[in-house]
Amino acid sequence: MKKIILALAAAGAVYAGTIATVNDKNITDVEVQEVLMQGTQGRFNQLPPEKKIELSQKVIEGLISQELVYADAKKTGVLNSAEYKAELAKVLERVKVQLASKVWEKRQFEKVKVSEKEIKAYYKNHPEEFSEKLKVRASHILVKTQVEAESVTKELKGLKDGALNAKFAELAKAKSTGPSGPKGGDLGYFGQGQMVPAFNDTVFKMKKGELTKNAVKTQFGYHVILVTDKQEAKNLPYKEVKGFIEQKLKVEIFKERMQSKMLELKKKATITFTKK
Repeated sequence: MKKIILALAAAGAVYAGTIATVNDKNITDVEVQEVLMQGTQGRFNQLPPEKKIELSQKVIEGLISQELVYADAKKTGVLNSAEYKAELAKVLERVKVQLASKVWEKRQFEKVKVSEKEIKAYYKNHPEEFSEKLKVRASHILVKTQVEAESVTKELKGLKDGALNAKFAELAKAKSTGPSGPKGGDLGYFGQGQMVPAFNDTVFKMKKGELTKNAVKTQFGYHVILVTDKQEAKNLPYKEVKGFIEQKLKVEIFKERMQSKMLELKKKATITFTKK
């Protein structure tokens, strides 16, 4: 089962396989995924791999326990008891209301239509929402002293392109004290202001493939920096964001309509509050 849990948790993918069978009842990875997504409010795929595995294990064990208890409940007559039937009736009544509300809201949302003209107008009037600012991708080797930084820079001197990238990653893994060390010092892409001032100011003046001549000092230590890529500022094309704008406008219109609809329904209804 451990292999199944690892596969299930690795990418958060949904398959149709059976993970376990309890008294002829199959527990599928689709069921497990549904519980995981609900329990993490849809953020399961963002969790670290080890946390995914831990939660998946707990959910599988919980579903197995649930089936075992349910089987024993049937065997011991719980399902035929007055207490069970009374509680079931309450639950079904709540579910009926919740399901009706869900379907009603879905139908109301489907009625919302946004024209091409409205979408284009929003795109034109909100250019700041659809522009990507300049981004830099850089790697760094963080060391405690200037002497250490100078030693690292010396080892990298004269190298270019692939040879420089490879040696930099090697040194980062061996010498960097920063959390990005194991990844070869890679910090990924970041925009203006995301790094501490001294680091930020230096990096955004550098060119792609450039290595700092002198280490940058910050409160964390000395940084030897290599800029591995630069993404220039650009405006996202209309076709790329059209779907997003349409959905955004539909949600906004839907909210307004729901407020009006609620006021209308309240006026027609008889609502009384019990004083305590």
